[in-house]
Amino acid sequence: MTVGGSPTKLIERAKAEAATLARSSAESVQVVSVEGVDWSDSSLGCPQAGMMYAQVITPGYKIVLESGGRTYEFHTALDPAGPLVRCGG
Repeated sequence: MTVGGSPTKLIERAKAEAATLARSSAESVQVVSVEGVDWSDSSLGCPQAGMMYAQVITPGYKIVLESGGRTYEFHTALDPAGPLVRCGG
């Protein structure tokens, strides 16, 4: 099953992580947007200092969620069991 062309499992994983961060329930986390993205490398748009990343276009999603007045942004690859990277604050 997909929502807006993006895998539901990735959205549910991101909602669970946002709920943990917000100290709330996953049901209280709202989906702001889900966007298909071709990341420029395997860092999924969130490189960390001192790390090396494969320089290969990596298709995935940018998932933006909101809970308790805070916004949470997650970047993923296409694999529903793959990395889920929190970006920004």
